[in-house]
Amino acid sequence: MSPGFASADHADVTAVVVTYQSGAGVGDLLESLHRESRFVALHVVVVDNDSTDDTAAVVATFPGVEFVPAGGNTGYAAAVNLGTARAGASPAVLVLNPDAVVAPGCVGALLAALREPGVVAVVPSLTDATGAVSHSLRREPRLVATAVDAAVGHYLPHRPRWSSETVRDPLAYSISHDIEWATGAAVMIDAGVARAAGPWDENFFLYSEETDYFRRLRRLGRIRFVPEAVVTHLGAGSGTSQPLQDLLTVNKIRYAEKHHGRLWATVFRGLIVTAELARSSAPHHRATLRVVLDRSRWRGLPRARRRPPTADAGSGTVVIPAHDEAAVLAATLAPLSRLARTGTVEVIVACNGCTDGTADLARSVPGITVLETDAASKTDAMNAADATAMFWPRLYLDADIVVTPRAVLDVLAAVRGGVLAARPPFVYDTRHASLPVRRFYAARSRVPEFSRHLWGAGCYALGETGHRRLGRFPDVVADDVVVDGLFTAGEKTVVDTDPVVVAVPRTVRALVAVLSRSLRGNAAVPRTTDARSSLSTLARSVRGPVSALDAAVYVAIATAGRVAARRDRGWVRDETSRG
Repeated sequence: MSPGFASADHADVTAVVVTYQSGAGVGDLLESLHRESRFVALHVVVVDNDSTDDTAAVVATFPGVEFVPAGGNTGYAAAVNLGTARAGASPAVLVLNPDAVVAPGCVGALLAALREPGVVAVVPSLTDATGAVSHSLRREPRLVATAVDAAVGHYLPHRPRWSSETVRDPLAYSISHDIEWATGAAVMIDAGVARAAGPWDENFFLYSEETDYFRRLRRLGRIRFVPEAVVTHLGAGSGTSQPLQDLLTVNKIRYAEKHHGRLWATVFRGLIVTAELARSSAPHHRATLRVVLDRSRWRGLPRARRRPPTADAGSGTVVIPAHDEAAVLAATLAPLSRLARTGTVEVIVACNGCTDGTADLARSVPGITVLETDAASKTDAMNAADATAMFWPRLYLDADIVVTPRAVLDVLAAVRGGVLAARPPFVYDTRHASLPVRRFYAARSRVPEFSRHLWGAGCYALGETGHRRLGRFPDVVADDVVVDGLFTAGEKTVVDTDPVVVAVPRTVRALVAVLSRSLRGNAAVPRTTDARSSLSTLARSVRGPVSALDAAVYVAIATAGRVAARRDRGWVRDETSRG
């Protein structure tokens, strides 16, 4: 047989590959499948869960591969269902992770085993990058095994088979035999059986969907392990993060509740709590424990997100990093909720190191997606939100800044229209500030230099191209200054729309502390403004005694801020503007 991929109606096997940000590895998988097509008629379907990297471009270099956009990040199970629907008359479906490589002869060996009487599905031997056999075989979750796993974890790997869900016996990986289930990196299913079993359960999104599907397959026949069929699985194809770790644990509980009685599922959940509690010295286990104990947090776990059915003029994502912002967040989210509920924009609140009710408040607002990370780091929270966000462009909004829906839509539209970065205009709210603070901001407002950059408004938007220039947000205080420095004047703009209102410190002492913090943050990034030029512009703005007084107050307070910055007292947040 000449190498080349077949159509669905003329293939022995349809391979379904689910991708998400898989450009770095999917090419190796497709190349290995291309080699297999010399011996088995293969139809290959790649279902992409809204990747923003070069996944589509890599797949396009393989003629005959059917590329299917999932219409959003729909989850693993939903994407498998979409790919399986493209199998046509193929008698078998091979589901593969994108970070796998099929060894020579693997597909043929799996297909031969699938044709044995009573066999409904087959799985290969998985190896890691070093060639070592992975412990991919599993037993159905049982309370005793879960209890032992909770007590000893990965220790005592050679304990009795009844005391562990993972099969670790070397003999089990050297001979062909019937199994209960296996990790879902690679499985071949008889197409007729797949139709009888029904679709993969899309409620799981990611993790435990294969446990559930294998359970249904076992009711229809035997599942066979085929050691002579080998797939190298590099792992981490779905990425790793705290939300995904939480989802992995929660979906085990969801599986127990779906297939067992209330008492069994309650005991199982208690064992999971015990396991996380025993390991709670580690921050990620403490975070998972909080999620397992509080069902209201389950709504904020990664879930299927589909693009709106029509390309609305304002579609995009708003990212709000929040650290202990319960006092101000409700006002920020109120105008955004309707945009989120209608699917016009995606709104993600990335809670980082919160010890107050920020996360619970965000969850109470309809349409809002909530992420939680342990570290009190704004840029880490923004990177975590970027890892789960679906849409471009993205507006990054401080949690204490109120922006109108019109401003959100106008700024996102401007970025889609060609500029790489944009923000709305801003005005200072000095109503509750002391007289010297009001005079300081009156002078500052007369310096055009301060209104031409992306910083100062507490929000800015980036398109996909502009964000690619940034990469990940660096660990700095002045993220807006960093972003501003990436673009020339012609690549960024201030959009003519509703201004955001920036609440200012109420007292001189608080203002000096804020200026000190800003100066220390700005010192870590390239200078974007020339202080001497700004002072020169300020001097030229003097038109009488009032503006002269404003300029004098500005210079005095700015000088005090520079003196305070040399003391390096760490990060300070102004609480006076949050009253």
